[in-house]
Amino acid sequence: MSKRLNSIKTGLLFGSFNPIHNGHLILANYMVEFTDLDEVWFVVSPQNPLKDKKSLLADYHRLALVRMAIEDNNNIKVSNIEFKMPKPSFTIDTLAWLQDSNSDRQFILICGTDIFKNFHKWKNYNEILNQYSIYTYPRPGFTLGKYSDNTSIKLYNAPLMEISSSFIREGIKKGKNMEFWMPAKVYKYMKEMHFYEK
Repeated sequence: MSKRLNSIKTGLLFGSFNPIHNGHLILANYMVEFTDLDEVWFVVSPQNPLKDKKSLLADYHRLALVRMAIEDNNNIKVSNIEFKMPKPSFTIDTLAWLQDSNSDRQFILICGTDIFKNFHKWKNYNEILNQYSIYTYPRPGFTLGKYSDNTSIKLYNAPLMEISSSFIREGIKKGKNMEFWMPAKVYKYMKEMHFYEK
């Protein structure tokens, strides 16, 4: 695995963020404050190959909500790199593209332990393990499994946040007050725009 001396250690948290919520933000904050990462980037995915696009808010709306959530935080940023790439986007391609255009950074993947159940189905997953570090956090009912001895993977005891975007969407659809599940600005904007109400 290649190491870049004196580079900025940047954790990448991929997701639809449909919508972003406090669980995402707490995880990013934990990774910045309690690991050796210098910063975390939310990489907003336009289309996850494994997710239904029907319930997906438009790309630019989800990006705007993430920007609103992190505001002027110096250590947590947002990237729309996958908006410019062929769809569906694959993690290995995004990593390669980011590394080519950011030689001053060492990119690290941030994932929950749940990804390892199907990690062998990811495009060029062995290349990811050989070229990049993966910082993982616990997900209920999932372990590292056969990857537990892999030196590319570090498990951190980040707090378990049982908050899901799908639960928030369902709550809004049912007319529930979901204001404490995300930053106030994000919720206010979502209400004004009537997101997820239908």
